[in-house]
Amino acid sequence: MHDPMADTVPGTDVVVTIRSYRPSDHQACRALWAEMTEQHRRLYSDESIGGADPGAAFEEYLTRLDLSGMWVADHAEDGVVGFVGLVLADQAGEGEVEPVVVSERHRHHGVGRALLGKVADEARRRQLSHLSVSPVSRNLDAVRCLHSVGYTVLSSVTLSLDVRDRSHDWQEGLELHGLQFRY
Repeated sequence: MHDPMADTVPGTDVVVTIRSYRPSDHQACRALWAEMTEQHRRLYSDESIGGADPGAAFEEYLTRLDLSGMWVADHAEDGVVGFVGLVLADQAGEGEVEPVVVSERHRHHGVGRALLGKVADEARRRQLSHLSVSPVSRNLDAVRCLHSVGYTVLSSVTLSLDVRDRSHDWQEGLELHGLQFRY
């Protein structure tokens, strides 16, 4: 019998089951959070991101009052290889995907798309009107993945001012409305 929650990833033989987060998934999801933090450290050449324990922020994430749901990608052989969360926004009818995390070994095989499909289905089921996501600006793989599944509306922009006296390796080359930005 086919499990309606199991998604075969197109173009590969990878099968993941997208299911609700369980307390027994804690260790695997915390490790995925740490892996995501390490990736951000590499993207920004900044070892201070995430502090001394790159997985610690996962504990805070789980206590968010606006966290409405969390789903994992469960691989038959490798266990939990990704997760996604749905955060309800302050405004009625709006939700935010926060975060989408897939283990490096399982990226580029459709696991992220399957997780994003699940959270979009859940947003529709809850009759939300908008679903947004905010990848870090240097994570081009994430931006491309999100664009490919329909996140094509630029609904907000977050600008930052680096107020610490430090030499950060900002990259040039983003333009929006004729203005140049670093990322």
